Amino acid sequence: MKKRVSIIGGGPASLMLAAELDEQKFDVTIYERNFAVGRKFLVAGKGGFNLTHSEPVDQFVTRYTPSDFLEKHIRTFSNADLINWLAEIGIPTFVGSSKRVYPIKGITPIEVLNAVLFVLRKKQVNILTRHYWSGWNENNELIFETKEGTQTVQSDLVVFGLGGKSWKKTGSDGSWSTRFEEKRVEIKPFQPSNCAYEIKWPQALLAQIEGESVKNIVIRCADKEAKGEVVITTFGLEGGAIYALSPQIREQLNHNQHSEIEIDLKPTFSLEEIKQKLSTTCKSSWTKHIEGQLKLNKTQLSLLKNCLGKEEFTNLEVLAKKIKGLPLTVVSAAPIDEAISTVGGIALTEIDDCFQLKKLPNHFVIGEMLDWDAPTGGYLLQACFSMGKCLGSYLNQI
Repeated sequence: MKKRVSIIGGGPASLMLAAELDEQKFDVTIYERNFAVGRKFLVAGKGGFNLTHSEPVDQFVTRYTPSDFLEKHIRTFSNADLINWLAEIGIPTFVGSSKRVYPIKGITPIEVLNAVLFVLRKKQVNILTRHYWSGWNENNELIFETKEGTQTVQSDLVVFGLGGKSWKKTGSDGSWSTRFEEKRVEIKPFQPSNCAYEIKWPQALLAQIEGESVKNIVIRCADKEAKGEVVITTFGLEGGAIYALSPQIREQLNHNQHSEIEIDLKPTFSLEEIKQKLSTTCKSSWTKHIEGQLKLNKTQLSLLKNCLGKEEFTNLEVLAKKIKGLPLTVVSAAPIDEAISTVGGIALTEIDDCFQLKKLPNHFVIGEMLDWDAPTGGYLLQACFSMGKCLGSYLNQI
C-alpha cells in the first residue's frame, strides 16, 4: 500500500521533491494556498530568469551561509545536474555573460513551470490550490482552510515548503512560524536579504547621481568582497554586488546599527598602478586627467568628490587610496517585504541531515523556511531544487 505524502507549499523545492518521489511507493499531494503553484517562481522570472550559476561546484558551495549546511546537497544535485535535468524535461539552457544560466531565448518562466508540472502530471501528483494550512488538530492531522470549509488530512509523511517572509503578495508571509513555535520548534527572527541598503546621500550629490549605475566594481565588507555593479537610488544602493554582502552587512547592522563598506572603483588596477597613471603629466584639468587616465565616469568622480575635500581630491596619495577603497556607511536595510529573500525561520538545529524535524517525526522542512542565506544569481533556486531532489531521493529509499 502506498504511503501518503502531503507537501505543503508549491514552490521550487516542493515541485522538485514531487518530481523525484517514486509514484509506485507514494501517493503525493501538493497543497497550495494560492490559486496556482509556483507564484514566487514566476515573479522572480520577471527580472531575468536565471535558474542557476555555471561556476565550478567547489566555488559554488562557498556562496551559502552557513557554508556547510547545503554543501552535501549541492554536490549531490549540482548546478550541472540541474542543467541536465532541465534539458531532459525540455528546457535547454545557455550560460550568459555573467556566467548565470538561463532558459534559451524565447522560453518564458511559465513555460519552465509548465514543463515541471507536466512531469508531475505524468507521476500522478495531485495539486490542490486554495488550501491554506492552519496547523494541526489534537490527532496531529493537518488542518486546511478551503472555500468549502475546514478539512483535515492524515498523512504518513509531511513536507513543508512554505517559503520565507519576503514578497508577501506571493504568499510568503512567514505566518506559519507561530504554528511551529506552538510545537516548541525554534524560530529565528526573519530578516531581509538580497535587498537595497540605505545610505544617507547628500541631496546635492543625489541630484547628480540618482539612478546611475556603477559597474565593474568590487565592494568589501568585513572580510568579504563581491564583484559586479550597483545602482544608486534615493534610498541608497541596490544590485548584485551589494546583495552578495548581505550576511556581512546584516551582522554589522544588528550589532552596530550601521555597516561600513568600501567600493573599489578600479579593481583591475593596483594602488601603485593608479598612482603611476595619475602621476603622468597633467595636460588638462585635474578632473579631466583622472577621467582620461583611469576611465572613471562622472558618477564615480562625483562619489569621490563627495568623500574628499578639495585638497584631498588633488592629493595623489589620498585620492588613489579612496579610488581603491571609497568608504560608505549603510544605516539600514530595505523593508523585509521588498527583499528578494529572507534569512531566519526554522533554526537549522531543529532538523536532522535529511531535513526531518527532530521534534516532529515524519515531518520535513525544505526551502526558504530554513535559516540559510545565498546571493542572487541562481544560488537561491539551485539550493531549493537541490533540497527537494535530495529529500526525494532519501524518502524513496526508506
